Amino acid sequence: MSELQHVNTVDEAIDRLAELYDHSADLARRILENGNYDDYRAVVYPKVVVDVKEWRPIARTEPFGYVNEAGRYSATLSKPGLMRSYLHDQLTRLTGNYPCEIHVGPSDIRIPPEYIRGVEGITEARRAGDSADAIPRPTLDDVHDAIVDGEWEAFHGEEKPLFQFGPQRFDIACARIEHYTGIQVDTVQKYILFTNYAMHAFEFVKFGLRQIASGKSRYSSLILPNGQKIDSEHAAQVDVDALTLASRYQMPRYDLRTPDGDGITMINIGVGPSNAKTITDCLAVLRPEAWIMIGHCAGLDGRMRIGDLILGNAYQRQDHILNERITRDIPIPAVPEIQRALEASVDEIYGGDHSLMRTGTVLSTDDRNWEWHTPRELWEWLRGSTAAAVDMESCALATNGYRYRIPYGTLLSVSDLPLHAVPKLPAQAQAFYSNSKEAHVMCAVRAVESLADDPERLRTRKLRRAMGEVPFR
Repeated sequence: MSELQHVNTVDEAIDRLAELYDHSADLARRILENGNYDDYRAVVYPKVVVDVKEWRPIARTEPFGYVNEAGRYSATLSKPGLMRSYLHDQLTRLTGNYPCEIHVGPSDIRIPPEYIRGVEGITEARRAGDSADAIPRPTLDDVHDAIVDGEWEAFHGEEKPLFQFGPQRFDIACARIEHYTGIQVDTVQKYILFTNYAMHAFEFVKFGLRQIASGKSRYSSLILPNGQKIDSEHAAQVDVDALTLASRYQMPRYDLRTPDGDGITMINIGVGPSNAKTITDCLAVLRPEAWIMIGHCAGLDGRMRIGDLILGNAYQRQDHILNERITRDIPIPAVPEIQRALEASVDEIYGGDHSLMRTGTVLSTDDRNWEWHTPRELWEWLRGSTAAAVDMESCALATNGYRYRIPYGTLLSVSDLPLHAVPKLPAQAQAFYSNSKEAHVMCAVRAVESLADDPERLRTRKLRRAMGEVPFR
């Protein structure tokens, strides 16, 4: 604690955090190059402490940046430069609401070299005999969600948490994002669209290229899953049909960037609730503004037609994937700000034809072939439910959004009506895909663009908790 230094401003605090982290990263590279492994004990994460000197009532509408009592709040951080704008917003809100003192300094938690970009020589260091204990391994013992999940011990120590994640949890999440998507985490944008289909990604790329080539867009570049960057200088010359959009990575990612990072990232997450949980567990550490699922579903209402849209306003969780984190007796509400944006975008794209979309409960299952049951079994399964659609990912994405306090939404397109003699078969499916894909993608794109124009609309109190909450968003 004696090494913590008082700083006078939020900007000074963030600059100092970045300097400390960069110094540790540079030191690690030098140590592993020259072999002075004992010196690695000084390779540590930076720490920020905010002493809230006095509690006082603040505006009831404050969505974050508040505390329930005066005291010491702290966070040990990784890659603070990556989170600069987020940290600036959060520290500014907190210190604006209460009289505070900010302190910054090195923590006592060493950084595993595997989490530092550009480090080499790790294998040799691991064989260095007695010196090897100075170099921490990236153990999963230090990766947990105790703060996010509101565990008692996380909130009842001498210092209360500022941020939802510890540094190793942050680092492994960033590493996993790069592992699954194939490109560096630095270009992930603040608004995220999830899909199961390469065709949606293709439509998204076409849109992005048109926007960048126009020279009048908020977007500055497009990053493809192979790492290729397309900027305004080259976008007009790109033949989208000749681009290599396929990826050897499990979840191809497409970053349509703005200078401020409030652009759109699309990720093809594949099929199933496990994939949905996996990627959102990781993306959550970056504190995106919102994420939205645009997928296909089975329609359950006989009045529906192929291509109709379902705006999820409730989630019937039968995917089992997050039951131990958020029990099924806890409701997962719709986020009105997301709902209104999606409704408006559908109205715009489809020219006011309100018959094409309905709101309704989305039931998510972990059984892809759920419809392969007898009529009586399906009757018993769905009896009493008002579900309008069945899919596999929406409930996991919504539940993890709820859990991580990230606004979420679901806009699904009906691809089959299995209870009404219209199963998904190849010929009909391909015709449906061809007719619906562009409009479906653009509904989600326009919705998040409207939210990005006024991000304060997403500063919602609806996902905040009465207990086990941190000051930061």
